Amino acid sequence: MSGMQLLVTGGLGFIGSNFVRLILAERPSWRVVNLDAVTYAGNPANLADLAGDPRYRFVKGDIADRDAVAGLMQEGCDAVINFAAESHVDRSILSAEPFVRTNVLGTLALLDAARSAPRRFVQVSTDEVYGSLRPDDAAFTELTPLDPSSPYSASKAGADLLALAYARTHGMDVVITRCSNNYGPYQFPEKLIPLMVTNAVERLPLPVYGDGRQVRDWIHVEDHCRGVLAALEQGTTGEVYNFGGNAERENIAIVQRIVAALRVPASLVTHVTDRPGHDRRYAMDAQKALRELRWAPRWTFEDGLAATVQWYLSNETWWRSVKDGSYRQFYHTWYGERTA
Repeated sequence: MSGMQLLVTGGLGFIGSNFVRLILAERPSWRVVNLDAVTYAGNPANLADLAGDPRYRFVKGDIADRDAVAGLMQEGCDAVINFAAESHVDRSILSAEPFVRTNVLGTLALLDAARSAPRRFVQVSTDEVYGSLRPDDAAFTELTPLDPSSPYSASKAGADLLALAYARTHGMDVVITRCSNNYGPYQFPEKLIPLMVTNAVERLPLPVYGDGRQVRDWIHVEDHCRGVLAALEQGTTGEVYNFGGNAERENIAIVQRIVAALRVPASLVTHVTDRPGHDRRYAMDAQKALRELRWAPRWTFEDGLAATVQWYLSNETWWRSVKDGSYRQFYHTWYGERTA
């Protein structure tokens, strides 16, 4: 796969921007076109230092804009990696329409445009499409039935099914990846770890849903991006690959670790009313990726969390700039109604 040109969608977002950096660092002969709509979570600052790199080009646009995506396909690309998505469950509960538009109709527009020539299409999805596990249930495998609980996860499940249907109906070279909870640099501070770190720095309340004993399997974003790259290069057409970090942790335990690391008062931890339909546990079985893609996570959760906390401490200008008026409006609307 030398000299590849990739169309990466949502490349200004958290995972997408980390993927772009990984590609340019580890595949020096490859080129990346980054299509991003620059929504609230798509931050140009995430990749501002790449502006002069001849291997990288940014295009502002919406994946649901059929003319825009068709034009980029006609320019030539060897593969499409679709990171573009509305991804925050809380926001999907407030309004599902943007999630259906981007995650379902946007993916459909990309699939239709990608049919114009043979190319690999990697649909980046989530463990949330599988629903919730009980404490003693086995981890999700690629054969676990889809059972989404939120409008967000339902929209991602719909996109996955469309992509797999296009593989079967139109013979497209589609691969699906599903990962557990990501963490790491450049994550928008509405998600658990950056929210807790940045609020702790500001000595603001640390809102914890319900009893805080929801369990998630955590994966460092770099490990996830390496998994997507492995699926791009080695995945089998029409297959799904799970990626997890082998790091199941209760949310409250993570919050307590952050409190200890930053030496802030434990009294900042504030239990708030749980969100509707909140899945209790996720866990990923990544044996298929290990077996077929020779992929395994490199980061331990302890090392990854420590590095992530330090990144936010060292990049205060970045996160303060994104915790702007619109962010604060959403934050106070959502958590203000849930304060016990």
